[in-house]
Amino acid sequence: MKLVGSLQLVLLLALTSTATGLNIPLEVEQPPTIITRTSGPIIALPFDNTITIRCEARGNPPPEYRWTKDGEDFVPPYVRTDHRDGTFVLHKKHLITFQGKYRCYASNKMGTAMTEEIELRVPSVPKFPKENNFPIVVKEGEPITLECNPPEGVAPRQIYWMSIGLQHIEQDARVSMGTDGNLYFSNALQNDSRPDYCCFAAFSKIRTIVQKTAMAVVVTSLKPGNESADGGNSTKAPPVRIPGLLLPSGVQTEKVLLMGENLQLECIPQGYPTPTIQWMKMGEKLPLRTQFINFGKVLSISSVAESDGGKYMCKARNSAGEAVHYFDVIVEDPPKWDTEPPQSQLTVIGTDVHIKCSVSGKPPPDITWRRNGELFSDDPGSSKRVLDDTVILHNARAEDSAVYQCEASNSHGSVLANINIMVMNMAPRILTRDFQEYAVVVGDIIIMNCSVFSSPPATISWAKNGTQETIEGERFLPFIGSLQIISAKKNDSGKYVCVASNEEGESSVTAVLDVKDPTKIEYPPQDVQIISGTTAQLMCQAEFDESLRGTFELVWRKDGEEIPLVPEENSRYFMGNGMLQIMSVNLSDQGVYTCIARTSLDEDNATALLTVLDVPDAPKNLKISELKSPRNVSLAWIPGSDHNSPVTEFIVEYEESQWEPGSWKELQKVPGNQATAALALQGHLNYQFRVYAVNGVGPGPPSEPTGRHKTPPAAPERNPENIKIQGHLPHQMDISWEQLLPIEQNGPGLEYKVSYRKLGVEDAWTEHLVKRQSFDVKNTSTFVPYEIKIQSRNSHGWGPDPKVVTGYSGEDVPTAAPRDIAVEVMNTTVLRVSWTLAPPATVRGHLGGYNVHWLRKRSWLNPNKILNERRSLSFPGKRTHAIVPGLEPFSEYRLTVNVFNKKGNGPNSDPVTFNTPEGVPEQVPILTASNAQKDSILLVWGPPQEKNGVLTGYLLQHHLINETTLEVVDSQEMNITGADTTHWQLQHLEENSLYRFHLRACTRAGCGPPMAQESRTVTPARHNCSLSFPSSIPSNSTHPSLVPALLNISSYVSDTFAKISWTAREEQQDLELYVAYMNNRDGNWLVSEAVNASRSFHVIDDLKPGTVYTVRLMAKRLLDNASLFEDVIQTRVKGAESQQSDFSTQGWFIGTMCAVALLTLVALMACFVRKQRGGKYAGTPPPTQRRDMFSMEKVKEKEDLHPDAESQGMNDDTFCAYSDSEEKPLKGRSSCSLTGDDALGDSVSRDSMVDYADGEGEFDEDGSFIGEYSGLAHRCSVSEPSGPQPVTV
Repeated sequence: MKLVGSLQLVLLLALTSTATGLNIPLEVEQPPTIITRTSGPIIALPFDNTITIRCEARGNPPPEYRWTKDGEDFVPPYVRTDHRDGTFVLHKKHLITFQGKYRCYASNKMGTAMTEEIELRVPSVPKFPKENNFPIVVKEGEPITLECNPPEGVAPRQIYWMSIGLQHIEQDARVSMGTDGNLYFSNALQNDSRPDYCCFAAFSKIRTIVQKTAMAVVVTSLKPGNESADGGNSTKAPPVRIPGLLLPSGVQTEKVLLMGENLQLECIPQGYPTPTIQWMKMGEKLPLRTQFINFGKVLSISSVAESDGGKYMCKARNSAGEAVHYFDVIVEDPPKWDTEPPQSQLTVIGTDVHIKCSVSGKPPPDITWRRNGELFSDDPGSSKRVLDDTVILHNARAEDSAVYQCEASNSHGSVLANINIMVMNMAPRILTRDFQEYAVVVGDIIIMNCSVFSSPPATISWAKNGTQETIEGERFLPFIGSLQIISAKKNDSGKYVCVASNEEGESSVTAVLDVKDPTKIEYPPQDVQIISGTTAQLMCQAEFDESLRGTFELVWRKDGEEIPLVPEENSRYFMGNGMLQIMSVNLSDQGVYTCIARTSLDEDNATALLTVLDVPDAPKNLKISELKSPRNVSLAWIPGSDHNSPVTEFIVEYEESQWEPGSWKELQKVPGNQATAALALQGHLNYQFRVYAVNGVGPGPPSEPTGRHKTPPAAPERNPENIKIQGHLPHQMDISWEQLLPIEQNGPGLEYKVSYRKLGVEDAWTEHLVKRQSFDVKNTSTFVPYEIKIQSRNSHGWGPDPKVVTGYSGEDVPTAAPRDIAVEVMNTTVLRVSWTLAPPATVRGHLGGYNVHWLRKRSWLNPNKILNERRSLSFPGKRTHAIVPGLEPFSEYRLTVNVFNKKGNGPNSDPVTFNTPEGVPEQVPILTASNAQKDSILLVWGPPQEKNGVLTGYLLQHHLINETTLEVVDSQEMNITGADTTHWQLQHLEENSLYRFHLRACTRAGCGPPMAQESRTVTPARHNCSLSFPSSIPSNSTHPSLVPALLNISSYVSDTFAKISWTAREEQQDLELYVAYMNNRDGNWLVSEAVNASRSFHVIDDLKPGTVYTVRLMAKRLLDNASLFEDVIQTRVKGAESQQSDFSTQGWFIGTMCAVALLTLVALMACFVRKQRGGKYAGTPPPTQRRDMFSMEKVKEKEDLHPDAESQGMNDDTFCAYSDSEEKPLKGRSSCSLTGDDALGDSVSRDSMVDYADGEGEFDEDGSFIGEYSGLAHRCSVSEPSGPQPVTV
């Protein structure tokens, strides 16, 4: 738990005289308290440039400082005093003059505090004095002492005895160095003579080694008779000498040391033979910590206690006697506090103050009392008494406030305590800031501070939100004057008041608490397994209090180490939006990832294990061992790490040096739980092997290859396989096979024995030895079965017995045709044909199947035209019948059948002639509704392209449509007899109603699919005629007034594009036009972007050759708007430029147009006669625009209301002629529009006959116009549809 609003340094300081400590805030006046000081002694090293002696105190007012050196006031020269505290710095120059003992005093008006003495030592550079050493001459057997007397210096100091050549003097029980640095010889031997005994003193702290002048030792030998002699070779052993002690001297030594130090007692003997040393403690056993060093001459006890004091004895003994020495060990102790130093005290006026200085030490320390740094002695007549280790202030007053010092000292040191005594009465002073804000999350602990200073102690209480009631409850606990709330809740938020009071007064502060929502990881990261080299993603989504957004952070740790947030240049870690991405994961990324969501108040964490999957390591320690023979070996290995994905298999590879050196190939697969493989090898090869492991990640790297393993040659172990027997020629059999691989030859001299004989004839085998992989057997009978076998051999023997296979010699084409051909016509396009199988002997090969050929000789619709359309189908296998699809109805056919094999086709059977029955016609290609009146509509259509029989007429259905629900209200149908009928006037329709028409062409076999069209009748008030074209987009929209018609509309039609051209008048130059076109097969419209009329043309691309399209030119990009122009075009057939694609050569169209022209001529003649008589033309009532073009007088109203139906129908029929010209004028609206209602589709403009008045056209006897258009005449180019159109209902 994180504690927010931690306790202030000062909490409640209302203490009595028995308090154990005092820590007064600086806001209150108080005497100085030493907080930092340098503890001595200070050793100035030669390479130290400065020496800093520190002294810092706190107090109010801020204290001032002074120093003493060796008991005298000291103002150090050449130093800079830091005015903030008493610390000063001594520089290296003349540092020796500042050696001494220093004491710091910190004073203000409330008192003076002082430090213990701080000793500064400035050691000189250690060196040996210059001296002239004379040789030390001793007799053999006598003791020697070589004195070192090393100089003093900075500890630690180490002593070495070496020669001039820096060779250590060998030491043992006879020769050893004492703790004083001298070199002692218990007895001298002649080989101790040498001139270069050198003592070296090393001071590691100051990195200094000094050397004493070399000393010479001469050991003289003894002649027989104990006379010394300087020469001669005659010597004898030294005389026996009674033991003595070179160190220490005398009989008894007193050893004083401090508790905790290490005790070392040393006895170095003399005598011959070399004495041995024994140690004991008088009356007790030696402690278990005792160690014997320096060949037993030194007794050492670490960290001595008082119990280690006592009498010790060392005994030196040899064959001549013994010597002893006693040590009186005294363990003493410097002064130390029994429990702790005396504590400062705060008390009220009039109480007794006791200051006790409880110390101990050996010898017992002397206690010195001071007041504000001045000696303070007992005054029996006053209220201040000093009683040895205790100071008593009776009935203390405010002026008794001061700093009292207790200093205890003995011969081993001293201890000093500064005790601040404050005697005062003071009202509570709250040190915590008013309106301090605290924040905590739900469920955590919060402590709201109320730090108070008062004398006597204050009573502290807490209340919430201005109430006077003290806060109580198990979650609200007092905490040294502050308020602690456990398991905070949302409703704990608010203001809290802390009130502190004593006899001197009262004070209060307000604390503001805000309890926030905890941070919680809602979607922790999930354990994930990731393949090495890919990207790992760990998601971590957390919720937190919105007010802490500024402090919220999401950090990630891996195995406890935080992943740095700042991405480095080459970092693979990317963090953002709660996601940790690790790019190019490797095995080092595996571990435990911890997501930590934290704010300034709390945190939450969640962990996930990232497991890195990688390919397995290469196996190691491959070993080959032979099993039964060199060609049967066992390969063993030690698997590598699987990297968290179990090994599924091991792959053993081989490489051989004879055929494909350096090429490794797979030899065997071994399950992943197995580490050995039994290998069967080929002969006559020099192998080496390697192994790699495969796991779920993939194949790992291969192992190091083994050494070479050579196998002996042997006979082949298998024969050729995949033997193929073919007959490319009728009297020949070709045999081929797959050769043995080079490694399968097992030795040199490989060849094959080919054996064959006829099947079922017990003839001898015909055999041939060949080295190639094929053999041809010539002069065979046609398609005769043979037995064949092929055996391999080399110079070391034959392969195993071969298998016998069966094959046939060469094939030839069949010689006979199928018989008994019979046909059964199943319907107009499907036929079933049957036959009798050709005799097997005549097939002369493997039966391939039967071919059915049929020839369409003629269509009975045009029996005089010979077609000769040929088709055929192949039916594989042995069969006696087949189904033949794709026939044309109402046609005469001839059919034959032949058998075939691999060599070719046999002869055709006798032909069979049959006829297909009539079928239903195709859909009519076009259906238009025009000349809409109040109760009639004219329908015009074209006959179907494929009649599939004799056309008998048409079936017409018309449905009345409810325009709101689009449901059929009424339906009627009629049979239109006459194959040449291409238009029909529907009468007795309801006015202003929408109709849907379905038209089907019929033969004696039935009626074909319908063509659909919609149109509507008009209201009586508007006697306009409309012409509708096929459209799948019904509309009820009302269109604005029409744009004046463009001039000279024409089209150029190619195989894949059409160019629409026009001439725009001056007022039409800024008009925006749209070109729409529809493939009449699918009924889908495409509309161009806006085209400016001034451009004068537009090209339609990507058209299909030989396809009928409907083209519209519109003033708005809405298909339900009336078009300015509309035409039906057909693109050319690619590569057939001379082929005519229009309707001009079609008989039905010519007949239709002739009928229309005849009717039109009759109507025009009647109009002309009536005009001459002053009457009105009995046609459709003209709209207003037509008055500008027709100068006709009105006729009787009765004739207007009852016009002739036939002439009325022809009156608005546009004349459409076929043309071979590539420029085909479009149907367009002239300034006189005959369209009254365009709600169901676009109407086509009608040309006024006035336009042709001055032309070369002619009128027939009934007034119909029959000439070519000229001048401003507009032409309609209609192309025959290439197939049925979809019907949109």
